[in-house]
Amino acid sequence: MPEIVWLILGLLVGAILGFVVVRFLANSSTKKAVENAASIVEDAKKQAETARREAELQGKDEALKFRQEVEEESKERLREVRNAENRITQREESLDRRSESLDAREHQISSLQGQIDRRERDLESAEVEIGRRLEAVAGMSPQEAKEELLDTIRDEVTRESAAIIRNSESRAKAEADKRARSILSLAIQRVAADHSAENTVSTIHIPSDDLKGRIIGREGRNIRSFESLTGTSLIIDDTPECVTISCFDPVRREIGRVTMENLIADGRIHPARIEEMYEKAVAYVGQQIQEAGEQAAFDTGIHDLDPEIVRTLGRLRYRTSYGQNVLNHSLEVSYLASVMAAELGLDPVPAKRAGLLHDLGKAVDHEVEGSHAVIGADLARRYGERPEIVHAIEAHHADVEPNTVLDVLVQAADAISAARPGARKESMDAYIKRLEKLEEIANSHEGVERTFAIQAGREVRVMVKPEIVDEASSIVLSHEIAHQIETEMQYPGQIKVVVIRESRAVDYAK
Repeated sequence: MPEIVWLILGLLVGAILGFVVVRFLANSSTKKAVENAASIVEDAKKQAETARREAELQGKDEALKFRQEVEEESKERLREVRNAENRITQREESLDRRSESLDAREHQISSLQGQIDRRERDLESAEVEIGRRLEAVAGMSPQEAKEELLDTIRDEVTRESAAIIRNSESRAKAEADKRARSILSLAIQRVAADHSAENTVSTIHIPSDDLKGRIIGREGRNIRSFESLTGTSLIIDDTPECVTISCFDPVRREIGRVTMENLIADGRIHPARIEEMYEKAVAYVGQQIQEAGEQAAFDTGIHDLDPEIVRTLGRLRYRTSYGQNVLNHSLEVSYLASVMAAELGLDPVPAKRAGLLHDLGKAVDHEVEGSHAVIGADLARRYGERPEIVHAIEAHHADVEPNTVLDVLVQAADAISAARPGARKESMDAYIKRLEKLEEIANSHEGVERTFAIQAGREVRVMVKPEIVDEASSIVLSHEIAHQIETEMQYPGQIKVVVIRESRAVDYAK
């Protein structure tokens, strides 16, 4: 029991001592906290004071900067206002000077106007006086003198105009001739194909004259059968070892020639055999025509032709014009036209096509009436050729007016091919008549003294009487002669007409 009491007393003393110690410690912490808080408050006050002072200083600095900026802006605006005032003052001074200058000029103009008025009155009086004196001296009225002066001026202007026109034409023709010769020579050199003048063969050699009787047959039945089948005329005369086949249709003539050669080679000549050989000849010539047309299209690189046009083109293999094979001529015109088109910077394909087809009408001109150019154009139009190709075909002999470069190219290529030396044959009688006709046409004009047809009839030189034909009239004369030659004559190529006086005027009959 006492142990418990002592234990309780010990616990109470310990509790009291613990309370005292805790209280002491708490008082000590409170004092330290108060001291720390006072120190923190003091530091905060010092920092606040420092911040306040810094803010005041910063505000004063910003106020000072703003004040300086405002003062600078005010000074700048003041300078601009002063500059504007100076400019306005200068403009006012300039306007004042201009006003004074204009006043001075107006005064000067008024003075000059007065002087001009006085001089005009003096001139009018002088003109009246001069008119009276001139009328008295010349014996003409002013109107008559004016008319005479105008006539004189008109004659001078006419002469000067003729001289200017002549010089301009000479320069233009010289330049055009130079350019044209360059293009034509280049085209001819590039084509440079071998050509030979051909005639359709109508004379057939036979082994002996004894065969003529067999060809004629009993009472002429063989020759009648042959002519009725082939549509040709078989001529058997005294010419040794040959017979002649005549027909306007070159294809029929070729069929007749092949038929007769086959009959002569076979030796059996009677109506049934003639008919058999005729059918073989028709098939053979038809095949040759087709191959010739296809070869021409292949050689020119034109592959979209209508089959009927190809066959018609092949018929030209057996057609000649003045001894020149028309198919070869068409190929040459095609090449020439395409080369010239390329040199001029144009598309050569249409030129090549129009050149190949330009003489298409000659294949059937013995069957259809009209110019071969018009016939060929109708054929081309019927089988779907383009309008520009059709027009070039129709215009290559001026049956219609040429109005495109393509038309002129085909005309030029056709003339080159036809006028090439050796291209066409002409009999001596026709040649002499052509020369005589040229000289006759030139001599029929007034003022012509002598005429000479030279260059194988490709140039006519006309000597005129200078007292009748002046230089201006010589130009007109050359045009008239050329036009009359074009109208009245048929000739290959072109003919140069040269009128010679003190100067020469040159033109061409195309």
